[in-house]
Amino acid sequence: MKLENVPTIRDLLDIAPTKHNDRTFIKYIRDGEIIEKKFSEVRSDGLAVCRKLRHELPERTHIAIISKSTYEYIVSMTGVLVGGHVAVPIDPESTAEDAAAIINDSDSTAILYGKEFADRIEEVKALCPKISFEMVISYSEEFVRIYEEYSETSPYAALSDFKMDPEACALIIYTSGTTGDKKGVMLSSEALVSNLIFDPYDDIVVRVDVILSVLPLHHIFCFICGYIGPLNIGNCVCLNGEMRDLFKNLLIFKPDQIRVVPMIAQAILGRIRAVQAKNLQLSPKEAAAQVTGGNLDMMLSGGAHLDASLSKAFEEYGIFLRQGYGMSEASGKVTLPDPDCPINSAGRLMSTINARIVDGELQLDTPGLMLGYYKRPEETAEVITEDGWLRTGDIAHIDENGVLFITGRAKNLIILSNGENVSPEGIENRYKENKLVSEVLVYAEKDVIIAEIYPNEEYAEIANITDIEAALEELTDKLNESALPSERVEKIIVRDTPLEKTSTGKIKRNIN
Repeated sequence: MKLENVPTIRDLLDIAPTKHNDRTFIKYIRDGEIIEKKFSEVRSDGLAVCRKLRHELPERTHIAIISKSTYEYIVSMTGVLVGGHVAVPIDPESTAEDAAAIINDSDSTAILYGKEFADRIEEVKALCPKISFEMVISYSEEFVRIYEEYSETSPYAALSDFKMDPEACALIIYTSGTTGDKKGVMLSSEALVSNLIFDPYDDIVVRVDVILSVLPLHHIFCFICGYIGPLNIGNCVCLNGEMRDLFKNLLIFKPDQIRVVPMIAQAILGRIRAVQAKNLQLSPKEAAAQVTGGNLDMMLSGGAHLDASLSKAFEEYGIFLRQGYGMSEASGKVTLPDPDCPINSAGRLMSTINARIVDGELQLDTPGLMLGYYKRPEETAEVITEDGWLRTGDIAHIDENGVLFITGRAKNLIILSNGENVSPEGIENRYKENKLVSEVLVYAEKDVIIAEIYPNEEYAEIANITDIEAALEELTDKLNESALPSERVEKIIVRDTPLEKTSTGKIKRNIN
């Protein structure tokens, strides 16, 4: 699907100050003080970085960006994108070897990095001999000087008079790689913006809210929903910083909404319940206010499966928690949740998305479609059909109202020797409905279905469960009673450590 007259990120940046009455766009804490930046300041500072980079790198360049989600990261990413370069965001928690692998695979020859990555930069440069330019993008007098030295009144002003090609690659974002195989997804400016501009948002989305940005901006979900979307809609985005500061910052910024992964939602629920248990005189909403600041009424989840029981639990506290669906190859967003969607759904398809189910697999026709995997034409051909639809790899169905239900991943299907296909996610979701199960991974060995379970020991203590393994065996027997013969779990393994996960909280699966 292709849309006409899609604005570029530069267009959004230019019209935002007027469109949003130059309200505060970004808030963050530095040295204990709340710093506020208006839409015009973000534009001015982003264009200054653009001029700096175009002065240092006049030719189109692939630029790796490795930093925590700071204001300097935002204006640096802006500068790269509106200057016609290609941004390659990398997790700042990466080892030098992992970062170097992405830099080399993406053919990046420049690197922008936060001071927290400085201890690995020399090793990265040794592993990446093509790097010819580097710049620290943490707050400092040197970085702040860029705003003045490359301002619109400086001799370099004309360097930002660059007309973006909306169809050219603007971003190469590497997939999380649940199987360890990371691929560079190439996205154009047009793809990044199209769904945000042309979807007729309902009241749940267009509210001009205060958003606490919790998830790292190097992920497509947060970059789209925590930067480009608010740039268009006019939200105020508060940067959380370190995850350990989440509960402190909820009380400082008092957000109306946050984007989360299920692990974060679970942590917030646990904190609210703890406050409630210690203060029995508080109503549920009063207990929630002591944790969230009092304004939070919406949490949108992505990145991993959200249990319906978790969404249900938040209803008591007046907080709407639902999951949406998206993927990097579709520029992040495919569905949006709304109150009319069933609690176990993955949201309603946006109006800009066409979807079909082929042999059980969800396929998409979207203006956010990637240009392909960088330097991987064969793998690109595997996921793009001959008629231009994206094969998502997700097993799904869509109801008559355009609501999406995801039931598993095609590549995770367990194929038994009798030819039957078993979705491990379906079994896992049934286990997760029990409070004794913290994490579970289902797989098969020689036609034997196995559930590897990390129990919730805190709940076991509260519920006076002394023999956890016996309780899990009993749960398994109960689940097997209502399961299809092919989906019965014949063996459980009780873990004493959590399952290994990606940075977005997805459990890593070992594909044999």
